[in-house]
Amino acid sequence: MSNDVTTRLFLVRHGPTHAKSMVGWSDIPADLSDTAALDRLHGYLPEEALVISSDLSRARDTATAIGRNRRRLEDHPDLREIHFGAWELRSWSEIDAEDPERIRAYWETPGDVTPPGGESWNQVCARVNGAINGLIDAHRGRDLIVVGHFGQILTQIQRAEQLTAEEAFSHRIDNLSVTELTHQGTDWDQGWGCGKINHIP
Repeated sequence: MSNDVTTRLFLVRHGPTHAKSMVGWSDIPADLSDTAALDRLHGYLPEEALVISSDLSRARDTATAIGRNRRRLEDHPDLREIHFGAWELRSWSEIDAEDPERIRAYWETPGDVTPPGGESWNQVCARVNGAINGLIDAHRGRDLIVVGHFGQILTQIQRAEQLTAEEAFSHRIDNLSVTELTHQGTDWDQGWGCGKINHIP
């Protein structure tokens, strides 16, 4: 297949967890009781699209709920949320009381700042970019529904729109929202297009 074909990405954030803490790699289930919202999302997404998700249950179960009769690809661990390390499942106020400079730098000037035992924003971007690049390479010209997480979706908005990390973090990404990107060609620094961001069908 020609490398000039356009691949469309539909980035879906998993259903809500209702957690009031930093949830990264912890495997907390999603609340998928809003069947009307799931039905709308299922109906909005392309019928012939391939479906892939991170390997965390909140993404996997959301993918199952909206994918239905679509072809499912193997779950990919590199599509996970940010790894918060020692901050995992703790509140902002808890961490701010212990390490205010680091947590504020992490969110206000994201880049190489790393939570203890976790990963920096730049590391998240490298991980997710690699997974998305591989997915596009394997399925050029297809529509791809990628069910994942807040941070994972922001990494792709950042590179598609050529934003700074701070600009990317200004975007709101709601649960069960869709962000639509396209890619054409083989140059990962170019060929991106960005459509709807945080669209709720």
